[in-house]
Amino acid sequence: MTDQQTVPASGPAGLRERKKRRTRDALLRAALLLFTSQGYEETTVDEIADAVEVSQRTFFRYFANKEEAAFAVQDLVESHFLAALRSRPAAEGPLEALRGAVLAAWDTVDEALSDAVPVDLYMRTYRLIESTPALLAVHLRRSTELEERIARLVAEREGLDVEADPRPRVAVAAFSGVMRVTGRLWGQGEDTSVAAIRRMTEDFLDQIGPALAAPWRG
Repeated sequence: MTDQQTVPASGPAGLRERKKRRTRDALLRAALLLFTSQGYEETTVDEIADAVEVSQRTFFRYFANKEEAAFAVQDLVESHFLAALRSRPAAEGPLEALRGAVLAAWDTVDEALSDAVPVDLYMRTYRLIESTPALLAVHLRRSTELEERIARLVAEREGLDVEADPRPRVAVAAFSGVMRVTGRLWGQGEDTSVAAIRRMTEDFLDQIGPALAAPWRG
C-alpha cells in the first residue's frame, strides 16, 4: 500500500475529525451551560451557536435539535454503564452484576466524560432533566427503551430467552425503578455530587437484593 493510499491520524483527515470533535464538544458545553444557567425552554439554538461563534447551520450539522444536545451526555453515560455491565464477571447473578456495573460506572464517570464535558456540568444537566417537565418526559421514554436493552443483555448473560422468561425484564424493572427514585431524590437534595448519588444508589439497591437475588440457574 502506498503513502497516497493511507492517511495517518496526524494527516488532513485526522485534523478534520479533531476539528469536528472540538466544534461538537464546544457546542455541547455551550448548550449545557446555557440550559443549566437560564433554563432549557428559555435557551435558543441561536444563543448556543453564538456562544461558540458559529452559525445555526453548524449547530444542526451536529445536533438535530436542542433535545438531542440535552441528552448527548446521557447517551455517553448510558453507553458507559452498558459497557460496565458487559464486563462484569459471568459468575455474578443478575442483580449483583447490575449493582456492580452501576457503581463502577459512577466511579469512572469523570474519566468517561473528560473529553466531552466536565462531570460537574453533567451532574447539573442531570438535575435539570429531573426538574424540567419536557425533558423528564423524554427521559422516561428513553429509560423504557434502555430497560429493554439491559433486559436483553441480562438474558444473554444468563443464557435465557427474554421473550419466554420474564425474569430478566422483572429484575431490570426493579433495578430501573430504584434508579429513577434515586435520581429524583438526589435531584431534590442539596448535595449534587457524584459521591452523593453513588451512595444513595448503593443504599437503595441493597434494599431489593434480598428479595430478588435467589439463584436463577439450575
